[in-house]
Amino acid sequence: MTPLEEKIGYKFRNSLLLAEALTHPSLGHETQQFHFDNQRLEFLGDAVLQLVITERLFKQHAGKSEGKLTKMRARMVSKEALFRYAKNIELGPFLMMGKGEESNGGRERSSTLADAFEALIGAIYLDSDFITARDTLLRMTDKAFEKVHVHTLEVNPKGTLQELLQAISPRSPNYFIVSESGPEHSKQFVAIVQWNGMELGRGEGGSKKQAETAAALDALHSKRWEEEHLQDATENGYAVL
Repeated sequence: MTPLEEKIGYKFRNSLLLAEALTHPSLGHETQQFHFDNQRLEFLGDAVLQLVITERLFKQHAGKSEGKLTKMRARMVSKEALFRYAKNIELGPFLMMGKGEESNGGRERSSTLADAFEALIGAIYLDSDFITARDTLLRMTDKAFEKVHVHTLEVNPKGTLQELLQAISPRSPNYFIVSESGPEHSKQFVAIVQWNGMELGRGEGGSKKQAETAAALDALHSKRWEEEHLQDATENGYAVL
């Protein structure tokens, strides 16, 4: 077994799949030659990861509502969480990438490591089966399941909103102070949160931070991004069940 295979507890039958999962697109771009990369496996691995995490949370938290399960899943499949999983298995040194990308810190870049982790899961799935991929993934994420239930919407609404949105798109929400009123010693601020050009929520507070937090809570309660996500899926020809 290679050192990476030892870390994840899985031996590949087709070593080319492992190589593909570890190949960053910059390698082909730099050499100007055809070279496979991990983007397609990343697409597949994302679907496998979503299903595995969803199934585990569903079984582990029988009393939780759909909304709370959704928030817990969003935390566990966010780019930040995937980056942590990749760091735990020290994935960076195994990646193959262009010299330019490497010199710019590519091996430590959170998005690169998160994408490579998803690609690795996709490669394991293709090399074996769903059960094996599920068991391997659960071994690598076991500690995360122990911690995820302690985080609630009220603890960090801005963080929760970002994780929910990043499960749909890599774009982060943006906050803007749109008005302020009152005397200097007792100002009131109004903030909005926008994402993909859409206003998701609006809130008011005695400080800019409080106003942004209120806007995030408003967005979490209204879930306006679901309407846009549903519309995009319909326009792109996906079946909405």
